[in-house]
Amino acid sequence: MNASRATSVHDLRRMARARLPRAVFDFVDGAACDERSARANVDDYGAVRFVPRLLRDVSHTSVATTLLGAPAAAPIAIAPTGLATLVHPDADRVLAREAARAGIPFVLSTAAGTALEDVAAVGEGRRWFQLYVFRDRSITERLIERAEAAGYDALVLTVDVPVVGKRDRDRRNGFTVPLRLTPATLLDFALHPRWCLDLARHGMPTMRNYELGDLGGRSHAEVVGALYDPGLTWEALAWLRARWKGPLLIKGLLALDDVLRAADHGVEAVVVSNHGGRQIDGTSSTIRALADWGPQAAARVPLLVDGGIRRGSDVVAALALGAQGVLIGRPTLYAAAAGGAEGVRRCLDILVEEMHLTLAHLGAASVAELGRHCVEVEARR
Repeated sequence: MNASRATSVHDLRRMARARLPRAVFDFVDGAACDERSARANVDDYGAVRFVPRLLRDVSHTSVATTLLGAPAAAPIAIAPTGLATLVHPDADRVLAREAARAGIPFVLSTAAGTALEDVAAVGEGRRWFQLYVFRDRSITERLIERAEAAGYDALVLTVDVPVVGKRDRDRRNGFTVPLRLTPATLLDFALHPRWCLDLARHGMPTMRNYELGDLGGRSHAEVVGALYDPGLTWEALAWLRARWKGPLLIKGLLALDDVLRAADHGVEAVVVSNHGGRQIDGTSSTIRALADWGPQAAARVPLLVDGGIRRGSDVVAALALGAQGVLIGRPTLYAAAAGGAEGVRRCLDILVEEMHLTLAHLGAASVAELGRHCVEVEARR
């Protein structure tokens, strides 16, 4: 199937699975341990039941909104995804360009496979920079300086990786950064000639915003564990504020008291996230967290949410439960693998189309009309 003919994110995932080596697909698709949290992120949207109001004028619907005080054509941002160049050699720039075309923000990962300056050079568009804090704070300071110089609009501090989760798929596949060639991976790669041709043309994907040094060729967990600071605390926010003058978001909070504490620290928004289930297994899904306390928290600080979004109706459900917008990660990676820019464009178009349809069926002419009255949520079992 050509990516332009995909009718759902699920179609794009199937295409990505066929086109990527197993180790690469599993790195994108996999999660921690038994992957219960990753499945719950998706499945728990099924616990949200819409309550349509009919005989309303929905001859025109609008998904336009405001994110971080600026207009967005849809309440969606493309989430930060490390090593996206594994699925497509120019994935980071493709994602940035397609986000700009769609009128939505793009968030570049600290662990991107393309230097942040090169992504900024693609042209107009809203770009945010996702930041991990390193044990060596000078590396973090330099990243902040570079993001500011390159014109990134906001900083997204990710705090849910005190240590790296145990990802069984990656361990079974011997996933390393950069990828290490072994008899097993060579056979896997050989069965995916198009991907191998990209590799031959563009070189082995790796992290481009900082130097790996003697960590190259180690497991992803070993690389991250050696570099990122497990001693990060709330006091780091003042340290960051002294170095970054633009909007600051915290990504990775699931507990209401943490969200309220972030509000007390004056952050511009919180991204409710469990890192796609990739760090700790067994957490609440993000949509369940919103259902529990979304409107209460949203009264204090703007909320974004990520994890498990596969349909435009999922976006609508998240907004009804208190989010201002959502971040999508895996869907756009599936799409980039399936068809590059065309795939990403199709992915975003599918989600926006499904949002319009859901609004019309709910009797809402715009996302501004969404609220808790639009949904019922099944009790936890």
